[in-house]
Amino acid sequence: MREEEKKRTSQKSNFQRIIKKRWALPAIYILVAAIVLSAALWYQNAGSNSANPDDQKSAELGKNDKQPAVEANRSLENFSMPVKDQDNSVVKKDFYDEKASKEQQEAALVFYNNTYQQNKGMDFAMKDGKDFNVIASLSGKVTRVEEDSVLGNVVEVEHSKGIVTRYSSVQGIKVAVGDEVSKGQAIAKAGQSLLNEEAGTHVHFEIRKDDVAVNPKSFFEKSLADLQETNVAPDESEKITEEDQADAEGTQEENVTEDSQAKEESQSQKSEDKGTPAEEKSEENTTDSQTKNN
Repeated sequence: MREEEKKRTSQKSNFQRIIKKRWALPAIYILVAAIVLSAALWYQNAGSNSANPDDQKSAELGKNDKQPAVEANRSLENFSMPVKDQDNSVVKKDFYDEKASKEQQEAALVFYNNTYQQNKGMDFAMKDGKDFNVIASLSGKVTRVEEDSVLGNVVEVEHSKGIVTRYSSVQGIKVAVGDEVSKGQAIAKAGQSLLNEEAGTHVHFEIRKDDVAVNPKSFFEKSLADLQETNVAPDESEKITEEDQADAEGTQEENVTEDSQAKEESQSQKSEDKGTPAEEKSEENTTDSQTKNN
């Protein structure tokens, strides 16, 4: 017992001696500070490592969201007519619709180079026949600008993969390939084309999905998403069928025949009117001669 007490007493005396030295307390403070600092750094690193994966995922999601944002906005837009002043516009020639009546189909035929063709869009003009600004029906990217004397120059805007709007019979084109255009933005002026000279100053407007023309009237005020969900049949031919061409030619022949018959009847009527006085004079002369003989 006494030996243990002596050992404890000696240990306490040694510790007190160390504490009394000048360098002891500063050394202890430095050691404690180093331990606390190391613990703080370790905790911070552990927290940042656990947060990094989420941050990276959110950053990647943010990057990915930037790309389809434009597509999402376009999907919310509705197709509109390529004419700003719709009240003063008129449809010169409608889309050739397979479901339309015979009369409507014949009215939607285009005659060019001795061939009848189905109109694959709608032809718009002003009531007064003057030129006007052609506007983008929907936001998109210009993918085609082409000079064409038959079509009257062409501008094509892509809105989604496989979906485009086409504007032909235009002049004074204001956009170039690669330009991003907004809905309602003026892209050209209405012009003329050899394909449809009867329409005068107009714009020929088409909506196409996978290079198949669809009836623009069916998608005005409808969204891009509506067209994306629509199934379209492959376009077998853009030319008029032989049966329809025969019908159209037959209609023209009937009109010509009716006109010729009307002219013949008119001429016959005139000749009859002219012949009546002559006959009357002849009868009078015959009567006079008979009277003299008597």
